[in-house]
Amino acid sequence: MTLLPVPDRPLDAGVGPIRSATYLPSARENLLWGRLPCARDRPVLTVDPGTEVTVDTLSHEGVLEDQGRDPRAFFARHGVEGDGVLADAVDLAASDHPHDPGTEGPHVVTGPIAVTGARPGDLLAITVLETLPRVPYGVVSNRHGRGTLPGEYPLDDLPVFSAFAAMAEHTGAGGERASYGELPLTHAGYGDPQAPRARFPLAPFLGIMGVAVADEARPHSVPPGAHGGNLDINLLTVGSTLYLPVQVAGALAYLGDPHFAQGDGEVALTAMEASLRATVRLDVVAHEDAVAAFGDLAGPLAATSDHLVPTGLDPDLDVATQNCVRAAIALLGARYGMEPAMAYAYLSAATDFDISQVVDVVKGVHARIRTADFAHLPPPTGPRTR
Repeated sequence: MTLLPVPDRPLDAGVGPIRSATYLPSARENLLWGRLPCARDRPVLTVDPGTEVTVDTLSHEGVLEDQGRDPRAFFARHGVEGDGVLADAVDLAASDHPHDPGTEGPHVVTGPIAVTGARPGDLLAITVLETLPRVPYGVVSNRHGRGTLPGEYPLDDLPVFSAFAAMAEHTGAGGERASYGELPLTHAGYGDPQAPRARFPLAPFLGIMGVAVADEARPHSVPPGAHGGNLDINLLTVGSTLYLPVQVAGALAYLGDPHFAQGDGEVALTAMEASLRATVRLDVVAHEDAVAAFGDLAGPLAATSDHLVPTGLDPDLDVATQNCVRAAIALLGARYGMEPAMAYAYLSAATDFDISQVVDVVKGVHARIRTADFAHLPPPTGPRTR
């Protein structure tokens, strides 16, 4: 289990540890709400390839219109005092920042960040170096007949159900310390510190990492695509890298939808949503090097210390799975010279295909290909960055 720092006060702009010399706070001028960057957007920050950037990300929970657009009042109902709420959440909610919940998504994203020299055809590599909780709590929401059981949940015809999850530290029987999320077993448990609670491990990650689309219109923040965006792949924790095909000059990267934890599928609509301070490294893989390392990528590819993680996306979950299998076959052929029929057989015998999420209009599937299965072979061409 992971031991995460439990902040005793919100990590507002400039407060607390900031790992990188390049820092982008989640001030209003650095945010988009409900939409993602496109070709016409100007960067709020420009960096050279290889730069580490610390980025404050802001959860949408508590600032949304159907929650009152008043995070202090929203979190007060769960026992959080006013000074326990992020100042930038309060500022965004109270501002005239445009947001139409009828036509736009809920997500708040920080960016875009231009990376010098990135060109269409290259890959942008976003490597996650650190994720620090900015608050010691999060929210799991089910709303408006969304999720995997529409018509059954939320109960009692409520338009929005929000479960408040606390972040806590516990010491195990062997003296080991770890951070967990906690949810009471009943609604009454919120007001009773002795009430029984479910306890689950925390594994922070960014649900949204992406590049700008080659279009003059900003895309809706909910459905993921070749640009990345709202992928909700819970493997993208510290040490992982997401590779995205660059669509516009400079790539115009952005981060958002921070999570403290998520199960594959994200069945209720959201996971444990909570603001993070994330440090990432932004690298560029030139087109020819990208092809040598991975083949021609049509969409996002992730890598962890143990796995290559090709993805498949489509509104139909069956088609998303088929797209993921095809991407995995192509990846094994490009990287290891594996014939397609043999790759298909290997994937069936040795690879897990997980549902990333089923609640974002475009459903996601990702495969976990163990790199150890090929470690005895001559090393493949690695992705050279610049």
